[in-house]
Amino acid sequence: MSFPNSVLMTKDRKIYGIDISKNVFDVYCVATGHTQLKNDEKGFKSFLKTLPKTALVVMEATGYYHYRFAQFLHKHDVTVSVVNPLSVKRFIQMKLAKVKTDKSDAKAICEYGTMNELPIYNAYTEVQAECLQLFRLLDNYIKQRTATKNKLHGEDVLGIPSRMVYSSLKRQLKHLDKEIVMLEKRLLELVKQDQQQQLTLLKSIPGMGVKTALFLIVITDGFKKFETAAQLCSYVGITPTIRASGSSVRGRSRISKVGNKKLRNLLFLCAFSACKHNRACREIYDRIVAKGKSKKLALIAVSNKLLKQAFAIAKSGLPYDENFVSRLA
Repeated sequence: MSFPNSVLMTKDRKIYGIDISKNVFDVYCVATGHTQLKNDEKGFKSFLKTLPKTALVVMEATGYYHYRFAQFLHKHDVTVSVVNPLSVKRFIQMKLAKVKTDKSDAKAICEYGTMNELPIYNAYTEVQAECLQLFRLLDNYIKQRTATKNKLHGEDVLGIPSRMVYSSLKRQLKHLDKEIVMLEKRLLELVKQDQQQQLTLLKSIPGMGVKTALFLIVITDGFKKFETAAQLCSYVGITPTIRASGSSVRGRSRISKVGNKKLRNLLFLCAFSACKHNRACREIYDRIVAKGKSKKLALIAVSNKLLKQAFAIAKSGLPYDENFVSRLA
């Protein structure tokens, strides 16, 4: 996902829509039509040779597939915009397009780029890229560890667990614990190299966990990617939305599904602790629950407040003070 601090006007730009998948990527440009290339270094270089200086390459955020290509193009000074797939999907639906193929998707992305202001892609630094890889692997190992613990418990419930099965699961659990500790240590080392002060500041916020503080610093590049707390909250997707029509309100408030899901989940977990130890967060939680709103909605509001506190503290360079009121938060 690209960040909102830079928006590009597409006038006088030659737009290239990219639909990228595991093995190939489809390209559409009004001037040259449709082409398809291999999703590898050779395909990237072939595409690069065809680009004029006025090129603007637009692609959807698709995890692993778009990341490598976007980083490659950015490295070669090509202007790139990575857009939200939901925005493109809605654009296609508005056009009432019925035929969906990779070729038509590339064309739709190109048309979307032509008709909208686009965020400029900000490439990750080497440290950011490594940290994000570490986070992904950590998540994978933590899920494996939970599954292994559940399996061990299940074998115990059976009453007479196989000695070989039990020993194997124990070894696997020990190995996962060792790998998780090693990855967390490396992650902490990388962040401390450049952002030791910010890490210390964020950890001063009651309820803010170390893992959440680390991920916040990495994903925001030390909060340099965002100019306002509102931009950051929008990026995370932590602002409650209400469906309304005229004077009627339909359904319950809910958060947008657009945004950084991992950071949203981390903040939501921190919200439980913040309700107990962070005065401002506790007041928000109590006020919303007292109005008869759901506890989940109150926790979302607490997550939002935590994020705003983190932004204000990172930008001001001052540690948490419950009596200090910042205009940034």
